[in-house]
Amino acid sequence: MTTTPLLLITADPAHPLAHLALRYAHAYLREASNHSENSRIDDNDINDSDNPNTKRALLNVFFYGDSAHTANRLRWQSAEQIDLTKEWQSLAEQYQLSLPVCVSTALSRGVSDADNSTRHQLEGANLAAGFTLVGLSELALMMQDDCRLIQF
Repeated sequence: MTTTPLLLITADPAHPLAHLALRYAHAYLREASNHSENSRIDDNDINDSDNPNTKRALLNVFFYGDSAHTANRLRWQSAEQIDLTKEWQSLAEQYQLSLPVCVSTALSRGVSDADNSTRHQLEGANLAAGFTLVGLSELALMMQDDCRLIQF
């Protein structure tokens, strides 16, 4: 059994570590998918990894603390800078990644989905598509699995 990396991203999107986390995720997923394709070709077997119900995530990501700003759909980036929100959305779509964000750190930074806006009587929702607000129990569950925790 291989370990699944868990990227615990805590850096604000303007911080270089936030960009490094994205680059790491891109490189890791590209390598993991190439390795997966090559091993299927070599095996010529149908294994459990071909069954979507038993397929393990190639990579787990969790946004905590200041990285919750990444999930703000109203965050603007100038043209010469990488838009981390859009980049994470694209990566998540390409590799079927979930993008969980700690709900309490998101709310305290002004990032909310429709449910929490109603619950906490906020004026609107600004959570970017593809991101989800979750409790810390989600992080605990990811850490229960055989994972390699990498914090950015």
